[in-house]
Amino acid sequence: MKYKKLNIALCLGMMGLAANNLTAAPSSTDHYLSANISFHEFDSQLQQDSIAADSTELVQVAFRKVKKQDLMGDVQAVNLAQIMEKNYTTYSLDNLDAFVSGFNGNIWGNGGYLVLVDGFPRDADNVMPTEIDQISVMKDVNAVALYGSRAAKGVIYITTKRGKAGKQKINIRTNAGIHAPISYPKYLGSAEYMSLYNEARRNDGLPDLYSEETIYRYAAGENPYRYPNVDYYASDYIKNSYNRYDATAEISGGNERAQYYTNFGFWSAGSLLNFGEAVNNNSSNRFNVRGNIDMKLNSLISLNVDAAATFYTTKGVNADYWGAAATSRPHRFSPLIPIDMIEESDENSWVYVNNSNFLVDGKYLLGGSQLDQTNAFANIYAGGNNRYMNRQFQFNTGLDFDLKNVLEGLTFKTNLAVDYQSNYSQSYNNQYAVYQATWNNYDGKDLISYLTKYGDDQLSGVQNISGSAYRQTVGWNGQLNFFRTYNNAHHVSAILVANAFQIGNSGQYHKHNNANLGLHLGYHYLNKYYADFSAAMPHSAKLPSGNRQAISPTLSLGWRISEEDFMRHSAFNNLKLTVSGGIVNTDLDIQDYYLYQGYYTYNNAAWYSWADGELVHTYDRFRGENLNLGYPQRREVSLGLEGALYNNLITFNASYFYNQMNGLLVQPSTLYPMYFMSYWPNYSDLPFVNFNNDERRGIDFGINVNKNFGKTFFSVGMTGMYFDTQAAKRDELFEYDYQNRAGKPLDALWGLQSDGFYRDQNDIDNSALSTFGEVKPGDIKYIDQNGDGTIDNRDEVYLGKAGWSGSPFSLGLNLTAKWKNITLFAVATGRYGAYAMKNSSYFWMDGEDKYSAIVRDRWTEETKETATYPRLTTGNSDNNFRSSDFWMYKTNRFDLAKVQLSYDFPKNFLGNGIVRELGAYVNGFNLLTFAKEKEIMQLNIGGAPRTRFFNFGVKALF
Repeated sequence: MKYKKLNIALCLGMMGLAANNLTAAPSSTDHYLSANISFHEFDSQLQQDSIAADSTELVQVAFRKVKKQDLMGDVQAVNLAQIMEKNYTTYSLDNLDAFVSGFNGNIWGNGGYLVLVDGFPRDADNVMPTEIDQISVMKDVNAVALYGSRAAKGVIYITTKRGKAGKQKINIRTNAGIHAPISYPKYLGSAEYMSLYNEARRNDGLPDLYSEETIYRYAAGENPYRYPNVDYYASDYIKNSYNRYDATAEISGGNERAQYYTNFGFWSAGSLLNFGEAVNNNSSNRFNVRGNIDMKLNSLISLNVDAAATFYTTKGVNADYWGAAATSRPHRFSPLIPIDMIEESDENSWVYVNNSNFLVDGKYLLGGSQLDQTNAFANIYAGGNNRYMNRQFQFNTGLDFDLKNVLEGLTFKTNLAVDYQSNYSQSYNNQYAVYQATWNNYDGKDLISYLTKYGDDQLSGVQNISGSAYRQTVGWNGQLNFFRTYNNAHHVSAILVANAFQIGNSGQYHKHNNANLGLHLGYHYLNKYYADFSAAMPHSAKLPSGNRQAISPTLSLGWRISEEDFMRHSAFNNLKLTVSGGIVNTDLDIQDYYLYQGYYTYNNAAWYSWADGELVHTYDRFRGENLNLGYPQRREVSLGLEGALYNNLITFNASYFYNQMNGLLVQPSTLYPMYFMSYWPNYSDLPFVNFNNDERRGIDFGINVNKNFGKTFFSVGMTGMYFDTQAAKRDELFEYDYQNRAGKPLDALWGLQSDGFYRDQNDIDNSALSTFGEVKPGDIKYIDQNGDGTIDNRDEVYLGKAGWSGSPFSLGLNLTAKWKNITLFAVATGRYGAYAMKNSSYFWMDGEDKYSAIVRDRWTEETKETATYPRLTTGNSDNNFRSSDFWMYKTNRFDLAKVQLSYDFPKNFLGNGIVRELGAYVNGFNLLTFAKEKEIMQLNIGGAPRTRFFNFGVKALF
């Protein structure tokens, strides 16, 4: 009785009561509506039955679920619920590239994929992994066509868990872990900075600023308050690690008529900052609750009602500490002024002490200077605190009508969703005084003679509200379905669908809309020959009224070769070839509304004056009209191959794809006479037209090997993708062919080619003239590409791929080894073929910038043969700090992303108590990186350091 009461309380009462008091026979269309798939199920007991079950597993595709063996288009899915049994994770799409080929953070190199959660556009990071049953990745045009314009870059469909008929289950999971920083930036201390700053001044022909004695005092470190050497990454200010905790409770069950699933989750994470108000005001926490109910109202009508809510709160301080750590020089000021070093006779300073509202630990005043009247340290000690609040509420419901009395196999389904998100910040903003000390030395003892005060202390009791914003999503779809099999051989499917959603954001006049009609017609014969036609007719208000609708047709054909007689006795138990192609019209790359209209402006127009000097405001034209503007189109053909060998000992898949984004919008200066525009006054009569074309092509692949060795089960999977992009057509008119963007990758890095350093003045005199400012020996010398005797932007050339949509070649590995009740799981990823620029403040330093350890390899007369960094300067270094191959580095890397060791307690250990299953695990995230430029890639300049995460978890089933 006690256990029963606990069950009822935990399952939100009404869900459990509804589920336990309703009975009905299942609908004839059940096998199209629900599924329990197990793509990455590695349990050795289930492996015996996987061959037969694998072909009947159901996969979520556009507006329906189909058996895995009958998938058309390029769709892959993972059963996250099964993977979570051996791979605890904190983000829904974490390491997805290790399981799904063609995904590297983008889909086939297309940025901006559509995320759907239970059929509606929602954020992937707002659904926790414990809530998810399945993730489907839809890659090609045939797979995404029914979703219309907004799905043109691919779709990731997240299906949340649902209840199943049977005894109530309560799953509890709790975790505790620590985040440990991987690395910190390395900056020079005060003495070394001063020495090199003097060198920079000498390079500029200026005298030293800091004397040898001053530098010695800072180097000796005898009085850090008088001669500060501030290290923002010291243990005085940050901890070695911070904690993260989470807990989840899942309750599910039901009977044949009603099923329910409920998820309660909470997590909390701390921060590295360890002083001032950050000790108690620098953390994040999130609470979520989800409830999904499925009910059969009668033999013909089914209903689902889903609701979710999340409450996210971040507490912080009114300071950008990590930004200051990257920019504030170490000698500028002491963060704290010790009051016990103030001369007793300095009455004015003691008045400051006695009247201060912000006496730190009763020992220190806040430090600063005339130039540092506000600083990160003082802000954290006395500047107040803030709290960011984010609330999300999601609701969707659906009705499913079985119309078998009209026509066998005919159903109608409709779904409605309403989501609302709001966020705002609360803060208490204090003002404070900082103090600069003037020091004297008496008999070898430093004392403060007097203090200079900047600002005043003002404690604020006013709570400020800022950053208020909201987002509302309304979605609806309705579909008429026909699924029927004739003579156990001819399988026919058809869907007529209307789909729409609208997303409104605060501060935006136009809402983001997606509306389309869709048609799917499918046929396959004896699971051998397949045809799938899917088309959509989107509507977009971004286009002129005559062009707002268009047809997006796609077709996919398949042939299961393994079912042919000549393959009956081969090693293949599955071998299927598919080919797909089509066109998807999309407005995703149309950046704004009314771009087809001509546009005059007064507010942004020019001013001019006559001889009398009186200013006159003009009306200026900024673009011409084009009522023929149409949709950009994704045009694509793809070829797929999937198979299995030796009764699923080896499974594999591979795809080749080629697509064009055709007719991208541009105001083409090359198609119209020069007098259609001018730079001053700012005038343009150029209309937007469909002109630019982009191309992407590549191959993705996946292979899995699963094998039992007695009581040991071993599985290894590998995914990979290589792709290339090209700007196939561009509106451009460069003077030299090597400047053309057409024919180059879409993620091309452009810059100058370096030719070492200028060795001396004679080298400068005999080299091409730099137009980027005065150069001196030790500055970077560039190649004059066009031979005109000057170095300017016309000498920039293509340098390499930046990997903005993912590195050209990506690799993912997953490994599972199980012996009895012990499971080892590991994930690794690789990225190869892209480049990046060392262009942050950590590398580009001149003027009054903070110096990183990189400058130790600077050019000097003594190091000119070995230097790897330009000369130092206190002036502007435009010649050196610009895009060039001098600053390029390869981003090739291989990461051991995660390792988890799990233990499941045996059944005989648990006995017949209320605990049915019990397991524990330890894991680590971001464990190792193998890369030539590892140190650079692991840095996070201006932000919190990247971390490794070590975790211990316990899970139980009641």
